[in-house]
Amino acid sequence: MAAPLLQAQVDINAPVSKVWALISDFRRMPQWSPQCRLMRPLGPVRQGTRTLNLNRRNRMFWTTTSTVVEMVPEEKLAFRVNMNNTIWSYELEQIPGGTRVIESRHAENGVKAVSDMAVNALFGGTASFERELVEGMNASLARIKAAAESG
Repeated sequence: MAAPLLQAQVDINAPVSKVWALISDFRRMPQWSPQCRLMRPLGPVRQGTRTLNLNRRNRMFWTTTSTVVEMVPEEKLAFRVNMNNTIWSYELEQIPGGTRVIESRHAENGVKAVSDMAVNALFGGTASFERELVEGMNASLARIKAAAESG
């Protein structure tokens, strides 16, 4: 059974506007996420926008689609992965000296049965896969931090 909430956070020495520009540019998602190879929005990024995604884990590739479910500029961006109904979000908060970013994977209502079966059959089970997702969140946030703090 999927954990209801997975989360990671980072403090970045850059203004919210700069961090938002990086996070809200879905085409750059492969630069941040170790698992994402492609994220293409089908139109301007706003609530309701759908994306086509390509993910990779070792030698395995799979496609998904997602839908932006919440967008508050410079505050929050959330999208639902349609294949499993999880919601991924980035929340930005201005802090002294920069921006705090919290990345979350919400599965409070569980995931679709087909997703559970795939994770157990192909990814070594839920616990192992979710540990890998949190590691990926931390890697993504570290990459966003590096990009935001450079030049």
